[in-house]
Amino acid sequence: MKLNEKAGKFLLVLMFAIFATFQCSTGFGPQGSIFTSTKIGIHGTSTSGTKTGSACVMSILGLIAFGDGSVNTSAANGGITKVTSIDLDGFSILGLFSKQCTIVKGE
Repeated sequence: MKLNEKAGKFLLVLMFAIFATFQCSTGFGPQGSIFTSTKIGIHGTSTSGTKTGSACVMSILGLIAFGDGSVNTSAANGGITKVTSIDLDGFSILGLFSKQCTIVKGE
């Protein structure tokens, strides 16, 4: 095997290792390397609630992350003063784009 072939294979393995560990994360729950679409309930005192509010955070290329996905912002966006349930909704494609939303229900 020539030196160029060894160097090429090493770079390929290195790029794969970086990609596998450098993916954007949805932050909570199971994550797929290629695609993730999850919804996870993290808190609930009741399934009732006539109002719904959400707030999201996003990441691009795992390099830039922005947004406010807090429960307070979600509740304010839905006009909610009493939160009855909180869910996390995660979405990611190839680690290139990732989005996680906090969804609250209440009155």
